[in-house]
Amino acid sequence: MAFGVIIIGDEILSGRRVDKHLPKVIELLNARGLALAWAEYVGDDPERITATLKRTFASGDIVFSTGGIGATPDDHTRQCAAQALGTPLELHPEAAELIRARIREMHAASSGSNAPEPIDFEAPENLHRLNMGVFPRGAAIIPNGYNKIPGFSVGDHHFVPGFPVMAWPMIEWVLDTKYAHLHHAVAHAERSLYVFELMESTLTPLMEKIEADFPGVRVFSLPSVGDTERGGVFVRRHIDLGVKGEPEAVAAAFVKLREGVHLLGGDIVEPEAG
Repeated sequence: MAFGVIIIGDEILSGRRVDKHLPKVIELLNARGLALAWAEYVGDDPERITATLKRTFASGDIVFSTGGIGATPDDHTRQCAAQALGTPLELHPEAAELIRARIREMHAASSGSNAPEPIDFEAPENLHRLNMGVFPRGAAIIPNGYNKIPGFSVGDHHFVPGFPVMAWPMIEWVLDTKYAHLHHAVAHAERSLYVFELMESTLTPLMEKIEADFPGVRVFSLPSVGDTERGGVFVRRHIDLGVKGEPEAVAAAFVKLREGVHLLGGDIVEPEAG
């Protein structure tokens, strides 16, 4: 099953905040032998969010969505998810209890050493807080250890807040609770070398032959103009050329790749070799 991530928020697209979710999701997946297949950035535009979710719900992918699940006017993700599914929104009973527990904590903290006054759960501000537990019908909650306000899952789509301190442990919980059977299920390896003095156009026939000779192995080519740092020194213009896929096939393909580069007259340095 492919993994995807949707990162929602005008603040990311405007540059007011720098996205930290994408590298972290990649890290969390890689640590479990998994890989991210795609990522999308979407602003706080309800029509665009709804269209994106409608498409990804139909994809069958496992999707994490960050941001927009609060209860302020610029939070639209909960409503858009329901619209994309053609499902009504409703207050999730367990989410409601968790939010009320959070209200009790906040109330006790604000009272200090004084005896706390009774909580009016029907007060407008508390009723508004309950909106954060209004999810598409049939949703399951994602626990939030930071402040108890849960995220939610619908099928293989998982919606978490935009705050990394909340979102990342929630994503880990989903991966370890719902998808433990996928961890390290497919063996994967990746090997590469730095190639100097050759152009990509010269290497392309070799890359095509490697993929033809080793089904399931993918070749990658990442040119650098001399801005790659290694060991505190910037490496001169080169191509990071490598193969990835099933470990045994990668090992054999890498031998042929290295031999092919030598035959083409390329100067080689293997990053792992320092």
